[in-house]
Amino acid sequence: MTSNPGKVAEAREHFSHFGITVEQFEFEAIEPQSGDIEIVALSKIEQAIPHLPNPEDQLLVEDAGLFVDALDGFPGVYSSYALETIGHHGIIKLMGHLQSEDPVMDGKLRSAEFRAVAALYQNGQTIVAEGVCPGRIAHQNEGEDGFGFDPIFIPADLDEDGNALPVGEIGPTSTHGATFGQISLDQKQLYSHRRRALSSLISKLDRLG
Repeated sequence: MTSNPGKVAEAREHFSHFGITVEQFEFEAIEPQSGDIEIVALSKIEQAIPHLPNPEDQLLVEDAGLFVDALDGFPGVYSSYALETIGHHGIIKLMGHLQSEDPVMDGKLRSAEFRAVAALYQNGQTIVAEGVCPGRIAHQNEGEDGFGFDPIFIPADLDEDGNALPVGEIGPTSTHGATFGQISLDQKQLYSHRRRALSSLISKLDRLG
């Protein structure tokens, strides 16, 4: 359930490996006033269930936000509103005073993370999974691919097992300072908070049989 074609593309790419077809379902849910993205996702899915074209369909709601450490987690659950109002440049401006000549220190000063919650409804049951992608905020808008705050977010490097390293550490898998807006969807999937949330969701479905 989304009006965002970027989310649909990521979900289709991920679920295609499991033989699962993803169709876009557009429904305008009322945004709950909560600072918790899981509560937001669950509220949206409860509102949408009565409007499913087929009651036997599975319904996936994925909610995500950009959480900037130096801004006490802002914009967080308000990421969509912040994107519409202050945009990429507004976030960069809010962090303009945070910079260091030392790359490691600079990364720590500008640390942030994308968080995603994926909620799947099927047969009267809702399963919830989470995914996180740590990284840092770039000093300027870079790239035109991706969506949302992708052009100002640089993901942390990954170790040999695909796990995120502390911001500033160099790993075998890296964008070499490129933002999500500068890399391909296939490359982004290596880091993506959405992929991690969806992978966790698949694992939970497997355990349920």
